[in-house]
Amino acid sequence: MMTDSALDHPRIVILISGTGSNMMAIADAVQSGDIDAMVAGVVSNRPDAAGMQHARDREIPAILVDHQQFSSREEFDANLMRAIDDLAPDLIVLAGFMRILTSDFVRHYRGRMINIHPSLLPLYQGLNTHQRAIDAGDSEHGVSVHFVTEELDGGPVIAQAVVTIETGETAASLQHKVQIQEHILYPIIVKWCTQGRLAMTDQGVTLDSKLLPLSGLRLTAQP
Repeated sequence: MMTDSALDHPRIVILISGTGSNMMAIADAVQSGDIDAMVAGVVSNRPDAAGMQHARDREIPAILVDHQQFSSREEFDANLMRAIDDLAPDLIVLAGFMRILTSDFVRHYRGRMINIHPSLLPLYQGLNTHQRAIDAGDSEHGVSVHFVTEELDGGPVIAQAVVTIETGETAASLQHKVQIQEHILYPIIVKWCTQGRLAMTDQGVTLDSKLLPLSGLRLTAQP
């Protein structure tokens, strides 16, 4: 997945729209040396995204590409692509980036862009996943990390972390449980990507050249 020239120090670009809690988990893993890479930049589509200041606090370049300044999705994506390419990334990480991306954008980064989604995909693509899982009477919920394709939240799954939905669970309490797992799972997957261990193939996702199941690796949360 990494280019030969970047194997020693892969470059990560993280896209955010909000607080950037997953961005911070990844950046802190990089800073601690657990992920042998560098965060080349954090890009947001929102000027009020709190994660931009969190990036600056970690001395990471924080770049704004405000979607409200463009007349079309295509124009915004073209400018976003230029901002990302200027950072010469090996891996693009969507971390709470709340924009639907155009097909041209997705194809440009095919096999180099991953996303985290708060459900056990293919269940509950889109928004309000925690309440939807509760309303459905599910006993389990969780989070998925997947490669990004042109299908919204539909790219091949790399791994999932599972939590139990307790009696009386609320969307807020379930979100908190899932977010804890997000901050554990996402840095692990980013690390595997930067080590060149993961790849998106026509057959599915491979880890160390071995094909993963369609649901990806499934991890059960520890109590």
